[in-house]
Amino acid sequence: MKTFEYERATDVASAVATLDRTPNAKPLGGGTNLVDLMKLGVERPDLLVDVSRVDFGGVDELPDGGLRIGAGVRNSDLAAHPLVRTRYPALTRALVSAASGQLRNQATTGGNLLQRTRCTYFMDTTKPCNKREPGTGCGAVAGLSRELGILGVNDLCIATHPGDMAVALAALDAIVVFETVDGEQRLPIDEFFREPGDDPTRDTNLPSGALITAVELPSLPVATNSTYRKARDRRSYAFALGSVAAALSVDEAGLVTDVRIALGAASPVPWRARKAEEALVGSPATPASFAAAAQLELAAATTTEQNAFKVPLLTRLVVGVLSELAGLDHEGDDPADPAEDADPSPFRPTGADGSPRRVAADVDPGAATGPEGSAS
Repeated sequence: MKTFEYERATDVASAVATLDRTPNAKPLGGGTNLVDLMKLGVERPDLLVDVSRVDFGGVDELPDGGLRIGAGVRNSDLAAHPLVRTRYPALTRALVSAASGQLRNQATTGGNLLQRTRCTYFMDTTKPCNKREPGTGCGAVAGLSRELGILGVNDLCIATHPGDMAVALAALDAIVVFETVDGEQRLPIDEFFREPGDDPTRDTNLPSGALITAVELPSLPVATNSTYRKARDRRSYAFALGSVAAALSVDEAGLVTDVRIALGAASPVPWRARKAEEALVGSPATPASFAAAAQLELAAATTTEQNAFKVPLLTRLVVGVLSELAGLDHEGDDPADPAEDADPSPFRPTGADGSPRRVAADVDPGAATGPEGSAS
């Protein structure tokens, strides 16, 4: 690990002033990702500004019925908050599906948004990676890509955003609030995250020297009927192969009146499925409509031999989640369904007998969440 200086901030203003005058400084909240990357030599800050004792506020109700979530709120506390569980259940489900109870007790809301990809090539300093070292190439394009992106990617980078929380926030139209030396600013979450474009080194549009102070959720009636589902190689403590956060409203005639869908583990950003949403509004709330909308969204996918399974996997997740929210009896066990064996690649983990291992889809709709996110 590179040597670095350390400074503890006492308030937002002092933290921002320090970050602004030190180009290669990083804020330190829970440190669950940043410190790991420093140990690997991927992140090499000159200065860590400890903001763990700064008062960013808690979970507070806004006048319009939305919520303001302080950047320092721990993931476990956010997942267990009564207003989050009742008004934005997809967010609770996403949080408890992430990491482990110990990590959720440490990880912060602001830090979660800034976590870096877990792409093997990014994490290994001996391998080529345009995100870590511009101009060296993307080793994943012709290498190990099973867990990587199929939407919003290009030849420079096919990494995925690794988080769960941000996928739910994308579906819920969250606003990221941050402080700069010029004062408080806001970005819709769609504009906060950025696709690699011609500069894969940048994951977000957060200005240099800025500090995330809060996330705001608008009052969103459809969000009370929302959920999150995650497919992964094991039931807990694993990153997604594909995930879906969704909210749905259906009228008495069985037609979709409002729908929000975001895909995880599909792109360098939490992917808002707006084409699918547009196709569904006014359509019958049926598995066939849900599948058609998902396929429309995924028609633009750019896949490799190893991650092509994500198209049927995500289609299946969208159908399952929306069917659940619509109150339909859709088990998704049709043997003729092309997504039934959603990952046929030779790179898929196998069981002891050599047979393909089914991925686990989370979270159990009946799972309870305690203050430490024990549902995971």
